[in-house]
Amino acid sequence: MPQIRESEGLHHIRVELEERSYEVSVGSGLLATVGAIARSLPSTRGRKAALVTDSNVGPLHSAAVTGSLQAAGYEVHAIVVPAGEASKSMDQVTAVCRELHRAGLDRGSFVVALGGGVIGDLAGFCAAIFNRGIPFIQIPTTIVSLVDSSVGGKTGVNLPEGKNLLGSFHQPAAVLGDIDTLRTLPGREYREGFAEIIKHAAIRDRAMFDQIAPFRDSATGIAPLIARNVAIKAAVVEEDERETTGTRALLNFGHTIGHGIESAAAGAFLHGEAISLGIIAALALSVTKGGLPQEDADRVVDLLAHFGLPLVLDSRIPAETILERLGRDKKFVDGSIRFVLLRSLGEAFVSSEVTREDIAREVNRLIVI
Repeated sequence: MPQIRESEGLHHIRVELEERSYEVSVGSGLLATVGAIARSLPSTRGRKAALVTDSNVGPLHSAAVTGSLQAAGYEVHAIVVPAGEASKSMDQVTAVCRELHRAGLDRGSFVVALGGGVIGDLAGFCAAIFNRGIPFIQIPTTIVSLVDSSVGGKTGVNLPEGKNLLGSFHQPAAVLGDIDTLRTLPGREYREGFAEIIKHAAIRDRAMFDQIAPFRDSATGIAPLIARNVAIKAAVVEEDERETTGTRALLNFGHTIGHGIESAAAGAFLHGEAISLGIIAALALSVTKGGLPQEDADRVVDLLAHFGLPLVLDSRIPAETILERLGRDKKFVDGSIRFVLLRSLGEAFVSSEVTREDIAREVNRLIVI
Protein backbone atom coordinates (compact mmCIF):
# COMPACT_ATOMS: atom_id res chain seq x y z
CA MET A 1 0.00 0.00 0.00
CA PRO A 2 1.34 3.51 -0.76
CA GLN A 3 2.91 5.32 2.15
CA ILE A 4 1.06 8.23 3.72
CA ARG A 5 3.49 11.11 4.12
CA GLU A 6 2.69 13.84 6.63
CA SER A 7 3.87 17.41 6.16
CA GLU A 8 2.70 20.65 7.80
CA GLY A 9 -0.55 19.08 8.97
CA LEU A 10 -1.37 17.56 5.59
CA HIS A 11 -1.42 13.93 4.48
CA HIS A 12 0.04 13.07 1.07
CA ILE A 13 -0.39 9.86 -0.93
CA ARG A 14 1.48 9.30 -4.19
CA VAL A 15 -0.38 7.35 -6.87
CA GLU A 16 2.39 5.69 -8.91
CA LEU A 17 1.35 5.22 -12.54
CA GLU A 18 4.58 5.95 -14.42
CA GLU A 19 4.14 9.17 -16.45
CA ARG A 20 0.56 9.46 -15.18
CA SER A 21 1.58 9.57 -11.49
CA TYR A 22 0.16 12.25 -9.20
CA GLU A 23 -0.22 13.19 -5.56
CA VAL A 24 -3.34 13.25 -3.41
CA SER A 25 -3.23 15.75 -0.55
CA VAL A 26 -5.70 15.60 2.36
CA GLY A 27 -6.15 18.17 5.12
CA SER A 28 -7.44 21.63 6.00
CA GLY A 29 -6.87 24.84 4.06
CA LEU A 30 -6.11 23.31 0.69
CA LEU A 31 -8.52 25.49 -1.31
CA ALA A 32 -6.21 28.44 -0.74
CA THR A 33 -3.26 26.55 -2.21
CA VAL A 34 -4.80 25.48 -5.54
CA GLY A 35 -3.05 28.18 -7.56
CA ALA A 36 0.39 27.51 -6.09
CA ILE A 37 0.02 23.77 -6.54
CA ALA A 38 -1.11 24.22 -10.16
CA ARG A 39 1.94 26.38 -10.84
CA SER A 40 4.17 23.63 -9.43
CA LEU A 41 2.84 21.02 -11.86
CA PRO A 42 4.47 20.71 -15.29
CA SER A 43 1.13 20.02 -17.01
CA THR A 44 -0.77 23.07 -15.69
CA ARG A 45 1.54 25.98 -16.41
CA GLY A 46 -0.55 27.55 -19.16
CA ARG A 47 -2.45 30.81 -18.79
CA LYS A 48 -6.10 29.70 -18.70
CA ALA A 49 -8.10 27.45 -16.40
CA ALA A 50 -11.76 26.46 -16.27
CA LEU A 51 -13.40 25.90 -12.90
CA VAL A 52 -16.27 23.41 -13.25
CA THR A 53 -18.61 23.21 -10.26
CA ASP A 54 -22.31 22.86 -9.48
CA SER A 55 -25.08 25.10 -8.21
CA ASN A 56 -24.70 23.82 -4.62
CA VAL A 57 -20.92 23.83 -4.23
CA GLY A 58 -20.13 26.89 -6.33
CA PRO A 59 -21.64 29.49 -3.99
CA LEU A 60 -19.80 27.95 -1.04
CA HIS A 61 -16.29 27.36 -2.33
CA SER A 62 -15.67 28.68 -5.86
CA ALA A 63 -14.55 32.15 -4.70
CA ALA A 64 -11.68 30.68 -2.67
CA VAL A 65 -10.53 28.49 -5.55
CA THR A 66 -10.88 31.25 -8.15
CA GLY A 67 -9.01 33.71 -5.95
CA SER A 68 -6.14 31.27 -5.43
CA LEU A 69 -5.87 30.55 -9.15
CA GLN A 70 -5.98 34.24 -10.07
CA ALA A 71 -3.32 35.05 -7.48
CA ALA A 72 -1.10 32.51 -9.22
CA GLY A 73 -1.59 34.31 -12.53
CA TYR A 74 -4.31 32.21 -14.15
CA GLU A 75 -7.26 33.54 -16.11
CA VAL A 76 -10.22 31.61 -14.70
CA HIS A 77 -13.49 30.83 -16.48
CA ALA A 78 -16.21 29.45 -14.18
CA ILE A 79 -18.76 26.92 -15.43
CA VAL A 80 -21.66 26.07 -13.13
CA VAL A 81 -23.94 23.11 -13.87
CA PRO A 82 -27.11 22.09 -12.03
CA ALA A 83 -26.45 20.01 -8.92
CA GLY A 84 -27.44 16.35 -9.08
CA GLU A 85 -26.94 13.10 -10.94
CA ALA A 86 -28.88 14.40 -13.96
CA SER A 87 -25.84 16.51 -14.87
CA LYS A 88 -23.86 13.35 -15.65
CA SER A 89 -25.16 13.41 -19.22
CA MET A 90 -23.89 13.92 -22.74
CA ASP A 91 -25.99 17.09 -22.95
CA GLN A 92 -23.93 18.57 -20.12
CA VAL A 93 -20.69 17.28 -21.65
CA THR A 94 -21.52 19.15 -24.84
CA ALA A 95 -22.50 22.28 -22.92
CA VAL A 96 -19.32 22.29 -20.82
CA CYS A 97 -17.04 21.61 -23.79
CA ARG A 98 -18.66 24.43 -25.75
CA GLU A 99 -18.00 26.72 -22.78
CA LEU A 100 -14.37 25.61 -22.73
CA HIS A 101 -14.09 26.47 -26.41
CA ARG A 102 -15.83 29.84 -26.07
CA ALA A 103 -13.51 30.73 -23.18
CA GLY A 104 -10.51 30.13 -25.43
CA LEU A 105 -9.06 27.14 -23.62
CA ASP A 106 -6.52 25.17 -25.61
CA ARG A 107 -4.14 22.27 -25.07
CA GLY A 108 -2.09 24.39 -22.71
CA SER A 109 -5.09 25.01 -20.46
CA PHE A 110 -6.55 22.88 -17.69
CA VAL A 111 -9.79 22.12 -15.86
CA VAL A 112 -10.44 22.22 -12.11
CA ALA A 113 -13.28 19.98 -10.89
CA LEU A 114 -14.75 21.40 -7.68
CA GLY A 115 -17.51 19.26 -6.21
CA GLY A 116 -18.64 15.73 -5.51
CA GLY A 117 -18.52 12.65 -7.68
CA VAL A 118 -20.87 14.01 -10.35
CA ILE A 119 -18.67 17.04 -10.99
CA GLY A 120 -15.46 15.00 -10.87
CA ASP A 121 -16.81 12.50 -13.40
CA LEU A 122 -18.30 15.16 -15.68
CA ALA A 123 -15.40 17.62 -15.61
CA GLY A 124 -12.85 14.84 -15.87
CA PHE A 125 -14.59 13.39 -18.92
CA CYS A 126 -14.74 16.81 -20.56
CA ALA A 127 -11.01 17.27 -19.87
CA ALA A 128 -10.34 13.83 -21.35
CA ILE A 129 -12.01 14.63 -24.68
CA PHE A 130 -11.59 18.39 -25.11
CA ASN A 131 -8.85 18.99 -27.69
CA ARG A 132 -8.15 15.25 -27.37
CA GLY A 133 -7.26 15.65 -23.71
CA ILE A 134 -6.15 18.42 -21.35
CA PRO A 135 -5.06 18.18 -17.69
CA PHE A 136 -7.45 18.49 -14.77
CA ILE A 137 -7.22 18.88 -11.02
CA GLN A 138 -9.72 17.20 -8.70
CA ILE A 139 -11.02 19.08 -5.64
CA PRO A 140 -13.51 16.63 -4.07
CA THR A 141 -15.99 18.06 -1.57
CA THR A 142 -17.88 14.97 -0.35
CA ILE A 143 -16.84 11.81 1.49
CA VAL A 144 -17.62 9.66 -1.56
CA SER A 145 -15.50 11.77 -3.87
CA LEU A 146 -12.68 12.17 -1.35
CA VAL A 147 -12.15 8.46 -0.73
CA ASP A 148 -13.26 7.01 -4.05
CA SER A 149 -14.24 8.79 -7.25
CA SER A 150 -11.54 11.51 -7.29
CA VAL A 151 -8.75 8.91 -7.28
CA GLY A 152 -8.11 6.48 -10.09
CA GLY A 153 -8.88 8.31 -13.32
CA LYS A 154 -12.34 6.97 -14.06
CA THR A 155 -14.39 9.69 -15.71
CA GLY A 156 -17.72 9.47 -17.46
CA VAL A 157 -21.42 10.08 -17.70
CA ASN A 158 -24.62 8.08 -17.71
CA LEU A 159 -27.03 6.91 -20.37
CA PRO A 160 -30.73 6.37 -19.72
CA GLU A 161 -29.88 2.67 -19.90
CA GLY A 162 -27.32 2.73 -17.06
CA LYS A 163 -24.63 4.47 -15.03
CA ASN A 164 -21.20 5.40 -16.34
CA LEU A 165 -21.67 3.72 -19.71
CA LEU A 166 -19.78 6.51 -21.51
CA GLY A 167 -16.38 7.48 -20.20
CA SER A 168 -12.63 7.41 -20.31
CA PHE A 169 -9.64 6.70 -18.09
CA HIS A 170 -8.03 10.12 -17.55
CA GLN A 171 -5.85 10.51 -14.48
CA PRO A 172 -5.89 13.88 -12.69
CA ALA A 173 -2.78 16.03 -12.41
CA ALA A 174 -3.42 16.34 -8.67
CA VAL A 175 -6.14 15.73 -6.08
CA LEU A 176 -6.70 18.25 -3.28
CA GLY A 177 -8.96 16.93 -0.54
CA ASP A 178 -9.79 19.90 1.68
CA ILE A 179 -11.72 18.39 4.57
CA ASP A 180 -13.00 21.84 5.58
CA THR A 181 -15.52 21.50 2.74
CA LEU A 182 -17.19 18.63 4.61
CA ARG A 183 -18.49 21.11 7.21
CA THR A 184 -20.90 22.52 4.63
CA LEU A 185 -22.49 19.16 3.80
CA PRO A 186 -26.00 18.38 5.06
CA GLY A 187 -26.01 15.39 7.42
CA ARG A 188 -27.53 12.97 4.93
CA GLU A 189 -24.95 13.83 2.22
CA TYR A 190 -22.14 13.56 4.77
CA ARG A 191 -23.15 10.16 6.14
CA GLU A 192 -23.93 8.48 2.82
CA GLY A 193 -20.25 8.63 1.90
CA PHE A 194 -19.35 6.25 4.70
CA ALA A 195 -20.73 3.39 2.62
CA GLU A 196 -17.57 3.70 0.52
CA ILE A 197 -15.33 3.83 3.60
CA ILE A 198 -17.04 0.75 5.02
CA LYS A 199 -16.58 -0.94 1.63
CA HIS A 200 -12.83 -0.25 1.69
CA ALA A 201 -12.55 -1.75 5.18
CA ALA A 202 -14.52 -4.78 4.06
CA ILE A 203 -12.39 -5.54 1.01
CA ARG A 204 -8.91 -4.51 2.17
CA ASP A 205 -8.51 -3.30 5.77
CA ARG A 206 -10.25 -5.19 8.57
CA ALA A 207 -8.43 -3.14 11.23
CA MET A 208 -9.99 0.07 9.92
CA PHE A 209 -13.44 -1.00 11.14
CA ASP A 210 -12.52 0.14 14.65
CA GLN A 211 -11.75 3.68 13.43
CA ILE A 212 -14.89 4.56 11.46
CA ALA A 213 -17.78 4.86 13.94
CA PRO A 214 -16.62 8.01 15.82
CA PHE A 215 -17.05 10.17 12.71
CA ARG A 216 -20.80 9.69 12.32
CA ASP A 217 -21.71 13.23 13.35
CA SER A 218 -18.51 15.22 12.91
CA ALA A 219 -15.56 15.34 10.52
CA THR A 220 -13.23 16.74 13.20
CA GLY A 221 -9.98 14.79 13.01
CA ILE A 222 -11.08 12.76 9.99
CA ALA A 223 -8.07 13.51 7.75
CA PRO A 224 -6.05 10.39 8.75
CA LEU A 225 -9.05 8.14 8.04
CA ILE A 226 -9.60 9.79 4.65
CA ALA A 227 -5.91 9.39 3.82
CA ARG A 228 -6.00 5.71 4.78
CA ASN A 229 -8.91 5.18 2.40
CA VAL A 230 -7.13 7.05 -0.37
CA ALA A 231 -4.11 4.78 0.13
CA ILE A 232 -6.34 1.71 -0.24
CA LYS A 233 -7.86 3.07 -3.44
CA ALA A 234 -4.43 4.08 -4.76
CA ALA A 235 -3.01 0.60 -4.10
CA VAL A 236 -5.80 -1.05 -6.09
CA VAL A 237 -5.46 1.45 -8.94
CA GLU A 238 -1.70 0.94 -9.09
CA GLU A 239 -2.22 -2.81 -9.38
CA ASP A 240 -4.90 -2.58 -12.07
CA GLU A 241 -5.28 0.90 -13.55
CA ARG A 242 -7.55 -0.09 -16.44
CA GLU A 243 -9.34 -3.11 -14.97
CA THR A 244 -7.36 -5.65 -16.98
CA THR A 245 -6.30 -8.05 -14.19
CA GLY A 246 -9.47 -8.09 -12.11
CA THR A 247 -7.99 -6.47 -9.00
CA ARG A 248 -9.76 -3.15 -9.53
CA ALA A 249 -13.07 -4.99 -9.79
CA LEU A 250 -12.82 -5.57 -6.03
CA LEU A 251 -13.78 -1.92 -5.57
CA ASN A 252 -17.20 -2.88 -6.94
CA PHE A 253 -18.17 -4.72 -3.76
CA GLY A 254 -21.82 -3.81 -3.23
CA HIS A 255 -21.96 -1.82 -6.46
CA THR A 256 -23.43 -4.36 -8.88
CA ILE A 257 -26.76 -4.51 -7.07
CA GLY A 258 -26.29 -1.00 -5.65
CA HIS A 259 -26.13 0.60 -9.08
CA GLY A 260 -29.23 -1.29 -10.13
CA ILE A 261 -31.07 0.06 -7.10
CA GLU A 262 -29.76 3.59 -7.66
CA SER A 263 -30.92 3.56 -11.27
CA ALA A 264 -34.31 2.03 -10.54
CA ALA A 265 -34.97 4.39 -7.63
CA ALA A 266 -34.67 7.42 -9.94
CA GLY A 267 -33.28 9.79 -7.33
CA ALA A 268 -34.87 8.35 -4.18
CA PHE A 269 -31.43 7.21 -2.93
CA LEU A 270 -28.10 8.97 -2.82
CA HIS A 271 -25.21 6.93 -4.22
CA GLY A 272 -23.95 5.73 -0.84
CA GLU A 273 -27.45 4.82 0.29
CA ALA A 274 -27.95 2.59 -2.73
CA ILE A 275 -24.49 1.09 -2.21
CA SER A 276 -25.41 0.32 1.41
CA LEU A 277 -28.26 -1.86 0.15
CA GLY A 278 -25.96 -3.44 -2.42
CA ILE A 279 -23.43 -4.21 0.31
CA ILE A 280 -26.09 -5.93 2.42
CA ALA A 281 -27.06 -8.15 -0.52
CA ALA A 282 -23.40 -8.85 -1.28
CA LEU A 283 -22.78 -9.79 2.35
CA ALA A 284 -25.61 -12.33 2.26
CA LEU A 285 -24.16 -13.83 -0.92
CA SER A 286 -20.70 -13.82 0.66
CA VAL A 287 -22.03 -15.93 3.54
CA THR A 288 -23.64 -18.49 1.23
CA LYS A 289 -21.14 -18.43 -1.64
CA GLY A 290 -17.87 -17.19 -0.19
CA GLY A 291 -17.70 -18.65 3.29
CA LEU A 292 -17.92 -15.29 5.09
CA PRO A 293 -18.72 -15.88 8.77
CA GLN A 294 -22.15 -14.55 9.67
CA GLU A 295 -20.72 -12.56 12.57
CA ASP A 296 -18.48 -10.68 10.12
CA ALA A 297 -21.47 -9.88 7.92
CA ASP A 298 -23.41 -8.69 10.96
CA ARG A 299 -20.55 -6.41 11.95
CA VAL A 300 -20.68 -4.64 8.57
CA VAL A 301 -24.47 -4.29 8.70
CA ASP A 302 -24.27 -2.84 12.22
CA LEU A 303 -21.79 -0.20 11.03
CA LEU A 304 -24.00 0.74 8.07
CA ALA A 305 -26.90 1.12 10.52
CA HIS A 306 -24.73 3.28 12.80
CA PHE A 307 -24.47 5.83 9.98
CA GLY A 308 -28.20 5.75 9.31
CA LEU A 309 -27.74 4.09 5.93
CA PRO A 310 -30.71 2.12 4.56
CA LEU A 311 -30.92 -1.57 5.36
CA VAL A 312 -34.19 -2.39 3.58
CA LEU A 313 -35.82 -1.44 0.30
CA ASP A 314 -39.28 0.02 -0.13
CA SER A 315 -41.58 -2.22 -2.16
CA ARG A 316 -42.54 0.80 -4.28
CA ILE A 317 -39.27 0.20 -6.12
CA PRO A 318 -40.07 -3.05 -7.96
CA ALA A 319 -37.51 -5.83 -7.85
CA GLU A 320 -38.17 -6.46 -11.55
CA THR A 321 -37.03 -2.93 -12.41
CA ILE A 322 -33.88 -3.29 -10.32
CA LEU A 323 -32.99 -6.58 -11.98
CA GLU A 324 -33.66 -5.19 -15.44
CA ARG A 325 -31.36 -2.21 -14.78
CA LEU A 326 -28.78 -4.48 -13.20
CA GLY A 327 -28.68 -6.63 -16.33
CA ARG A 328 -27.47 -3.63 -18.34
CA ASP A 329 -24.56 -2.99 -15.98
CA LYS A 330 -21.13 -2.81 -17.62
CA LYS A 331 -19.78 -5.24 -14.99
CA PHE A 332 -21.47 -8.01 -16.99
CA VAL A 333 -19.07 -9.42 -19.58
CA ASP A 334 -20.52 -11.45 -22.45
CA GLY A 335 -23.61 -11.91 -20.32
CA SER A 336 -21.71 -13.47 -17.41
CA ILE A 337 -21.65 -11.97 -13.93
CA ARG A 338 -18.46 -10.86 -12.17
CA PHE A 339 -19.60 -10.52 -8.58
CA VAL A 340 -17.40 -9.39 -5.71
CA LEU A 341 -17.69 -11.44 -2.52
CA LEU A 342 -15.88 -11.58 0.82
CA ARG A 343 -14.15 -14.62 2.30
CA SER A 344 -13.52 -12.66 5.48
CA LEU A 345 -13.37 -9.01 6.46
CA GLY A 346 -10.49 -7.52 4.49
CA GLU A 347 -10.36 -10.34 1.94
CA ALA A 348 -12.43 -9.91 -1.22
CA PHE A 349 -12.48 -11.90 -4.44
CA VAL A 350 -14.31 -11.93 -7.77
CA SER A 351 -16.65 -14.89 -8.14
CA SER A 352 -18.24 -16.40 -11.23
CA GLU A 353 -20.50 -18.60 -9.07
CA VAL A 354 -23.20 -16.01 -8.43
CA THR A 355 -26.22 -16.52 -10.68
CA ARG A 356 -29.02 -14.19 -11.71
CA GLU A 357 -31.30 -16.29 -9.51
CA ASP A 358 -29.02 -15.65 -6.53
CA ILE A 359 -29.11 -11.92 -7.19
CA ALA A 360 -32.89 -11.89 -7.64
CA ARG A 361 -33.32 -13.72 -4.34
CA GLU A 362 -31.21 -11.21 -2.42
CA VAL A 363 -32.88 -8.21 -4.07
CA ASN A 364 -36.27 -9.58 -3.03
CA ARG A 365 -34.99 -10.16 0.52
CA LEU A 366 -34.15 -6.46 0.77
CA ILE A 367 -37.73 -5.45 0.10
CA VAL A 368 -40.04 -4.67 3.00
CA ILE A 369 -43.74 -4.32 2.21
